Amino acid sequence: MPGVSVAEVRILSIQSSVAYGHVGNSAAAFPLQRLGHEVWPVNTVHFSNHTGYGRWRGPLLDPSDVSEVIAGVAERGVLPGCDAVLSGYQGAEAVGEVVLDAVAQVKAANPAAVYCCDPVMGDVGRGFFVRPGIPEFMRDRVVPAADLVTPNQFELEFLTDRTIATATDLLDTVEALRAAGPRTVLVTSVQTEQTPADTIEMVAVDDEGAWSVHTPLLPISVNGAGDLTAALFLAHTRDAGPRAALERTASSVFAVLAATHDGGHREIALVAAQEAIAHPRADFPATRLH
Repeated sequence: MPGVSVAEVRILSIQSSVAYGHVGNSAAAFPLQRLGHEVWPVNTVHFSNHTGYGRWRGPLLDPSDVSEVIAGVAERGVLPGCDAVLSGYQGAEAVGEVVLDAVAQVKAANPAAVYCCDPVMGDVGRGFFVRPGIPEFMRDRVVPAADLVTPNQFELEFLTDRTIATATDLLDTVEALRAAGPRTVLVTSVQTEQTPADTIEMVAVDDEGAWSVHTPLLPISVNGAGDLTAALFLAHTRDAGPRAALERTASSVFAVLAATHDGGHREIALVAAQEAIAHPRADFPATRLH
């Protein structure tokens, strides 16, 4: 496969962690490293496995402990070299405040740094799976502070208090979200009236325009694919425009999901599909929407 030439990006990734499987930092760090980037993972929990199994063990870290780890990183004098902050699931408002403080510290040290927020809250069919108050906190405090956000369609509708039925609805809703703060938006799990049957869509929008890509809809439901998507899109936007970043992300994520489906795995097949992450193909060309 053709390689992708990238400049090293240093990413402070504040997310959950599991010993078994791939969600949060356990889904983001390895793919970013395979792309040649430096990752500083700060864990907000350290569980035996993700909660989708129904049972798990391990600690939910106190926000003060998370803050202490970030303070220790800052004491190494490396924040001026930090290019991005990445966050995902936030189980409590206090953790979100720690993330926002870290973003402020990084941006004070390096004004060119970006904050990528994956506003993990819920999904179609499941509704919200975070505790009450978190969706509003994400909408009112976290998302407006982000430069790049990666909601799924359900989350985008909540963040903007709109309903999406058509492709025009989607673009109008994204513009409403961009007006709240983030300049770059990647919408995942898109299915509008214009989305072809048996496909799933991702749409990327920034100041340069809007692009869409469709991939086959596989008959699987897994945890961690959103964490992988956010990490890859952040990485690719650092050295490519939104169209190329979208195409590379879609290609790699589909390859991982296809390997997961074909192998009958419960966890996303990051290791098995790592070459498709390190050397993404443009298997799914993006279409310009405007």
